[in-house]
Amino acid sequence: MPGEAERLRRRIRALIGVFIAGLVLSGVTAFPLLHELNLLAALVAPSGGPAPVEGGLIWWILRVRTGLAETHAAHPFLAYGTDWLAFGHLVIALFFVAAWRDPVRNRAALDAGLIACLGVIPLALICGEVRGIPVYWRLIDCSFGVGGLLCLWPARRLTQRLEEQMANG
Repeated sequence: MPGEAERLRRRIRALIGVFIAGLVLSGVTAFPLLHELNLLAALVAPSGGPAPVEGGLIWWILRVRTGLAETHAAHPFLAYGTDWLAFGHLVIALFFVAAWRDPVRNRAALDAGLIACLGVIPLALICGEVRGIPVYWRLIDCSFGVGGLLCLWPARRLTQRLEEQMANG
């Protein structure tokens, strides 16, 4: 059944491709954080508008933007840490290219990705609490792990089916 195997490969590649795109997008957008936050702040809280409700989402965006702007002004070298974060996302995405090309042979990348996605949830909930991140923002962070799981879990299951099909000829 070469047609079935090819169909499975296409579905697996689509799922892994979405996952890779997410990693690349989150990596690339981690470089210009202050610029992005300035744009977002101008969009959600134009100057002259009402003061945001303390603790709300707009308040949080403005607070993060202010903290980042003050940090960039006083200690611009700290942004180097988010540069490395961005680079890390891009490098991790590279490891999934092998799984995209040959998911059966590179199934370990899918397994590692699943474990990492699961790890996002306790990291966001625990470290977010320790760092004073609002609950709604921690849930947004958790959604990245959930989104990754929604891509990698079905890709892993389809890879098992593909492997069984290849073994049965």
